[in-house]
Amino acid sequence: MQKLINQEQMRSADAFTIKNLDISSIELMETASMAFVAEFLQEIKAVETPVNILCGKGNNGADGLAIARILQDKGYSAVVVYLIDFSDKQTAEYQTNLNRLKDLWFPLTTVKTVAELKNIKDGVIIDAVLGSGLNKPLSGAYAELATFINGLNYQVVAVDIPTGFPAEGAFAKTDLFIKADLVICFQRPKINFFFPESVAALNRFRVVSIGLDEEFIEKQVSPYQLLEQHDIKELIQPRKSFTHKGTYGHALLIAGQKETMGAAILAAKGCLYGGAGLTTISIPESGLTALNTALPEVMYLDRKELTSTASALEKFKIIAIGPGLGTDATIIELLKDLLKLKVPLVIDADALHLLGNDENLLKHLTEGSVLTPHMKEFDHLFGAHESWWARLETAREKAVELKCVIVLKNQYTFIVDQQGKVMINSTGNPAMAQGGMGDVLTGLIASLIAQGYKPVEAAYAACFIHGLSGDQLALTQISVKASAIAAHLPNVVKGLTR
Repeated sequence: MQKLINQEQMRSADAFTIKNLDISSIELMETASMAFVAEFLQEIKAVETPVNILCGKGNNGADGLAIARILQDKGYSAVVVYLIDFSDKQTAEYQTNLNRLKDLWFPLTTVKTVAELKNIKDGVIIDAVLGSGLNKPLSGAYAELATFINGLNYQVVAVDIPTGFPAEGAFAKTDLFIKADLVICFQRPKINFFFPESVAALNRFRVVSIGLDEEFIEKQVSPYQLLEQHDIKELIQPRKSFTHKGTYGHALLIAGQKETMGAAILAAKGCLYGGAGLTTISIPESGLTALNTALPEVMYLDRKELTSTASALEKFKIIAIGPGLGTDATIIELLKDLLKLKVPLVIDADALHLLGNDENLLKHLTEGSVLTPHMKEFDHLFGAHESWWARLETAREKAVELKCVIVLKNQYTFIVDQQGKVMINSTGNPAMAQGGMGDVLTGLIASLIAQGYKPVEAAYAACFIHGLSGDQLALTQISVKASAIAAHLPNVVKGLTR
């Protein structure tokens, strides 16, 4: 997993690298600018494209000045630099790179008011105005600049971070940013890039290495980590000779009502195709025909047997409850009875709704359980939140308090463990924006726990595998069905197995 750090820690990494490698700040800046340009060339291949570089007077602007020089060296013939002169302050690195451009007789336009940008050419804008040095919302001339640039609807590529956008922490919905189509950021993505609110500032981002000391970064104290494919490859175990269905565990799913058998079957598919040795599902008897037709491999358990005796459930390594379950009185009593058994549960959908209705039920959650809420379910459980930053802080607090794993679903899903550590999953895509995805994920988490993985391992591996299944299918499809995600799981797991 890759440690994600805040901007203060990133500045410390800059300073450590400069000292440890015995290089200057301007040399590190040159490396960063060259890395930016290498990525920019992959995005904007036509060297005749007009490139308008907006440079503030800090180190982000200094990067922009170096980028202008390097782009010209690469043959880009229509590079124009605008010096955004809204402040008296400037850094030494800015002055050094400005002098280098002047020595080349590079045409420079000083901008003291936004009106002086009225003749900016239609092409690409590189935003190197403020970077991560800002610690307050844009105002005055900078806010006017953001409004003007956004109104042009030109393609914007930001250097490290869009102007005005905070790298971490909550921000107001009314805050202004220069909206970037692409951010080329240095060494690590910013934590705020993973929140839905980031769409106000960027569409996508790419990360380039600039040679910062990785050992130093990984030693920093931070609860945030980005999942990587090798994490899953190291976790997933190959199937060995002489193993059998008993080796890979027995999972029980409690799901579905007469009208919602689809959710139950999708959860069962997630569990079955995820590799559980045995999958049993407890559904209304009226759903048996659908179950036997769709998934003859999945066994049935009558709801009446669920709470008849505790021993009836001892054979199951994990119990998942919730998809399509309903919220009537009988289901409430069923959930209460299961909580009394003091066995870990994977809890989703309607079962989460019931927990949110009764705080006492939540208090009886068994240690090691996994909660899988989307945003509305999370707020129903733990109260309304004004921002995703606040929501994630609550998730960290509640995971520690309840001694459970919280899977806070999002385009970038956050998996929070019992110590409050956050693992961010980067797989998955908008093609998966269809019903039933959460049901498959619930079944897959249960499947991995049944196979012997720890709850937190099962949670983050399931999120990665589930999203990767969608990524692979989305290569040839505009939208992807949840049942297709489930059916493709064995191929994905095989590809990740050592």
